[in-house]
Amino acid sequence: MNSTGLIASLLITTLSFTACGQVTKSTENTTRTSAGKGFAVLELFTSEGCSSCPPADELLAQIQRESNGKPVYILAYHVDYWNRLGWKDVFSKAEFSKRQQQYSNWLNAQIYTPQLVINGTNELVGSDKSAIYNAIAGELTGATIDQLVLDVHKEGEHLKVHFKIQNTPKDSRLLIALIQRDAQTKVARGENAGHTLSHVQIVHQLQTVPLDTVGEGNIIIALQAGFDAQNWEVLAMIQDQNNGAITAAAKAELSNVVIAKRIKH
Repeated sequence: MNSTGLIASLLITTLSFTACGQVTKSTENTTRTSAGKGFAVLELFTSEGCSSCPPADELLAQIQRESNGKPVYILAYHVDYWNRLGWKDVFSKAEFSKRQQQYSNWLNAQIYTPQLVINGTNELVGSDKSAIYNAIAGELTGATIDQLVLDVHKEGEHLKVHFKIQNTPKDSRLLIALIQRDAQTKVARGENAGHTLSHVQIVHQLQTVPLDTVGEGNIIIALQAGFDAQNWEVLAMIQDQNNGAITAAAKAELSNVVIAKRIKH
């Protein structure tokens, strides 16, 4: 069996028994839980200015399709250090380049694109399909101790994200990302000039909450103009600040979040 077949098989047989990604619906909110079984958080560092990145973006889209509904959590960070070479990536932010630098420190690894980090502990070339599928398969057979629950409400032009963590780990932080599920860009200059690039799981915002004493709380996320709930999601993860290891993850697809109604008096 090849690596693609291996991961597909594991996604079907292993994950049919997991509680990760469990859904609890009410009239006002959507909840996602990560607990008890293996999971994989994939963080891709990419850029529209890099000619080696489109294959990695395409591979990420393939993984997104194959892992729908499974405990595979995907984030694509568009870094900004390629912008000076002829094309400014519209999704790039300096804070994402800084996050990649932090991984370089944690993992004692060089910085490059496309670079993929899995569960904060393993870095791979983002277009290396065989290695990435094998790494995902390995993580899905593992286990997690921490439990993370999200409740998400849409209130006007904001999202209110309530989080609750059991077994709050020492020296850890909660990271909450607002993610656009897919988009396309027509690139006019740089190494990808003349190409229309497709992207998935684009991180637009990343907020951090220290967890030394806090196991429950609320985060407010401002929404962008033209926000479409069908194409966005909130993803959260707990990360050890000593070594970068991710110990739990959860997500809420915003298409399932009901707008909280305000009663006028």
